[in-house]
Amino acid sequence: MTHIYTVTGMTCNNCRVKVESALQHVANIDTVKVNLENSEAIITMSQHIATKTLQEALSDKYQISEKQEINVFASTVNQEEESELKQLFPLFLIFGYIIIASFLLNNNPMDWSNFMLDFMGLFYIVFSFFKLLDLKGFPESFKMYDPLAKIFPAYGWIYPFVEVVLGLMFFMRFQILLALVITLVILGITTIGVTKTLLDKKSIQCACLGTALKLPMTKATFIENTVMIVMAIIMIFKTYYS
Repeated sequence: MTHIYTVTGMTCNNCRVKVESALQHVANIDTVKVNLENSEAIITMSQHIATKTLQEALSDKYQISEKQEINVFASTVNQEEESELKQLFPLFLIFGYIIIASFLLNNNPMDWSNFMLDFMGLFYIVFSFFKLLDLKGFPESFKMYDPLAKIFPAYGWIYPFVEVVLGLMFFMRFQILLALVITLVILGITTIGVTKTLLDKKSIQCACLGTALKLPMTKATFIENTVMIVMAIIMIFKTYYS
């Protein structure tokens, strides 16, 4: 069963992430989708949960009250929500720009090794930019699926700056092998968390572009990490055997 609740007290994306995370951990709740603009929470649960129980999961800053019940089989829910493809359009657009820019930098003559290094450099710089737009909200969203951020919350705070450093290392061709190894480690850890989230069919926000753009956790997130990991592996072999 799915219910819509009104949630008051949310003033920023950081608030939205906190409410979504708190409700997600309530027993018998399957999915939670919080809309900051409409002050709403759409909650799907395996059995009825009293509003009082939901309120107890939140801090006193936020107040929750039931708005209406939705038939999960009704088409109105799908009509109200944006399609997954439309939600992911910013991600596809950014990827397209990164690919085109990397190609233009290395197409005369075409140098695939430098193409991949520039791609990874642009990837980190652009993605870190969006994370830094809401540095307070990013760690909360990131730790919902990244295993290391769950254990060490401080990791979520420094992660955007790690991306900035890695991006500069790739652009400047400085300590490339080290940058490639770090890429394998951090993206490998994140990909494990993404994979688990997808297998558990949890509905949470992807923090790959921070909290400024509301992107759902989908297979696209897994693919983007995989592309970077594959490139890193290829370049490690090229660097090691060159």
